[in-house]
Amino acid sequence: MTVYATIDSPLGALLLVGEESASAKGGTALASLSVPGQKGGATVQDDWLEKAEAFEEIVTQLTSYFDGRLTRFDIEYVTRGSEFQRRVWQALEAIPYGTTLSYGDIAARIGAPRAAVRAVGTAIGANPLLVVRPCHRVIGASGALTGYAGGLERKRRLLDLENTHRDA
Repeated sequence: MTVYATIDSPLGALLLVGEESASAKGGTALASLSVPGQKGGATVQDDWLEKAEAFEEIVTQLTSYFDGRLTRFDIEYVTRGSEFQRRVWQALEAIPYGTTLSYGDIAARIGAPRAAVRAVGTAIGANPLLVVRPCHRVIGASGALTGYAGGLERKRRLLDLENTHRDA
């Protein structure tokens, strides 16, 4: 059964979508975390059940992250996507808190040729788990902030938050 909840955050409202799971902490595996206006973000479907209590563990971790007390999420995910996307997303999850890599760095980490940078960017843009799968930690080769489905202002806020707490 698909469940959802909307919570407030420093990035604005977050829409959490999950699937009930006996193995997940709190009983819910996260399928999507999106923000209003997000390119490709989730929208509530008629057959979904609003169930805020299903996300208590996930909300606790998100709150700790936004407070600077959590640097790595321990959340079970519902992972869909192509094999290439899953490889890229796995590389995202390995980027340490408070650091950034370029799209070319991600291509190299998954063993893709340098020419695959656009495909890596497309896979990152399809990441359904903003914040918890840290696609905000990927920047352009020049160091510029580029491409974030939740908007560059939110990307900047996440990077600033991590840099502030990493240095503290």
